[in-house]
Amino acid sequence: MTAPEDTGTGPVIRDHRRIDPVTGQPRWGTPGASPRGATCGARRPGGAGAGSARHGKGDDAKTDDGKADGAGETKLTETETAETAEMSAAKELRKQLGERTADLQRLQAEYANYRKRVDRDRATVREYAVAGALTELLPALDAISQAREHGELSGGFKSVADSLQAALNKLGLVSYGQRGDAFDPKIHEALTHSYSPDVTEDTCVEIFQPGYKVGERILRPARVAVAEPATGPDGAANAAEWETGEETD
Repeated sequence: MTAPEDTGTGPVIRDHRRIDPVTGQPRWGTPGASPRGATCGARRPGGAGAGSARHGKGDDAKTDDGKADGAGETKLTETETAETAEMSAAKELRKQLGERTADLQRLQAEYANYRKRVDRDRATVREYAVAGALTELLPALDAISQAREHGELSGGFKSVADSLQAALNKLGLVSYGQRGDAFDPKIHEALTHSYSPDVTEDTCVEIFQPGYKVGERILRPARVAVAEPATGPDGAANAAEWETGEETD
């Protein structure tokens, strides 16, 4: 150890130890340095170390915030992707629903047409069957009509004839052909032909046998005598006009 020097402020040791003149204890430090200088570089609570810690925590918080932002963006992207997938699935379902609805409507229309066709065919078959059976009964009906005209239809036979006629009417059998009807070659069969000044068109003047039909189907045309309007000079025929015309030519 070196000898102390007297500087007027107390003995100071050259190895930078200074003796406190009050306590007589050596104090470390450089001459003229503040006693607090030794503690300037020490870390204090809330000092540089705490600041570094705070800065570290801030960096960690920023990192956590960045991670949270990244997670949020990822979650948002996943949500948008899910919504897009749901919209695509809904669009596809609506397309399939429209196709199935169109198929169902088409099948329903086809079935309705099929039902109509079956009902029409069934009615046609029934009409043919009824017409075939009634056609075979027409001679019996003619005999009953003749017996009625001659007054021979009486007693139990009359009751049977009336019951038969009522049953045939329920099956749709209709009798037609009256004196004075206009002649229609589609439903009448002319057995005789004459001229008459009393008619203005071809007219049924006599009914030999009534006609029968079921609906629009003719089972038998009415057999009639037809009178044509007379245009001759004598009001009976037009043969004279034709002869006169030939002579004129």
